[in-house]
Amino acid sequence: MRKLRPLLLLVLTAVIAAQFVPVDRSNPPESAPLQAPAEVMTVLKTSCFDCHSNQTAWPWYSRVAPVSWWLAHHVEEGREHLNFSHWEDLTPQEKQHKRKEVAEEVREGKMPLGSYVRGHKEAALDDAERDVLLRWARGEL
Repeated sequence: MRKLRPLLLLVLTAVIAAQFVPVDRSNPPESAPLQAPAEVMTVLKTSCFDCHSNQTAWPWYSRVAPVSWWLAHHVEEGREHLNFSHWEDLTPQEKQHKRKEVAEEVREGKMPLGSYVRGHKEAALDDAERDVLLRWARGEL
């Protein structure tokens, strides 16, 4: 046990020190947010906006390293790939491409991510919500 004590102290010190590494949890201003029917916006806000908009609801554990690093990186990647807060800045061709990607990800059950749904049960898409997103992606809504 005496040999283990220095190792535990080192690990504890590292965990405490990690809390002082800054993480960007900002929600930048929205330049041109998506304008869509209310039924579409409801589904997107519940299931997509935390990672794909500048309206991220940062949970308490987003302030605890190393989880904070993973979450911040995940949101950054999500926003880079598709950010509904800048949707109207996209060209018509870019919007069409993004809609096709949304349809593919939703149809194949890849979005929302399983790791997100495990902590946010309300984000899981039921058949009706999936249908709303697919119809929107096809330009029917």
